Amino acid sequence: QVQLVESGGGLVQAGGSLRLSCAASGSILSIYVMGWYRQAPGKERELVAFIISDGRTNYVDSVKGRFTISRDNATKTVYLQMNSLKPEDTAVYYCNADLIATTLRRGDYWGKGTLVTVSS
Repeated sequence: QVQLVESGGGLVQAGGSLRLSCAASGSILSIYVMGWYRQAPGKERELVAFIISDGRTNYVDSVKGRFTISRDNATKTVYLQMNSLKPEDTAVYYCNADLIATTLRRGDYWGKGTLVTVSS
């Protein structure tokens, strides 16, 4: 089995910072892409940022210059440093991993989410 466990969410004032972490564990052979999605109340889930195993990154336009995604391949952990937070960043943030399990099956895995609330 594969598990993704997020941490680091919470309540912060506008302009503040939070750092999310997501640790992958279990029967993992290799992780290709790790990313963060978010879902605000009444809205669809959207991609926030992703990072490929070679370090290449991509961000949704609304977070460029404010959020930074990074990963530690040794510990199978992905981070999302969120600065200059805005009330519109309020959402449940989900970790995602595109990986190959030890069964050699490639799949898409999700964490259960962590709530980020930004007050104005």
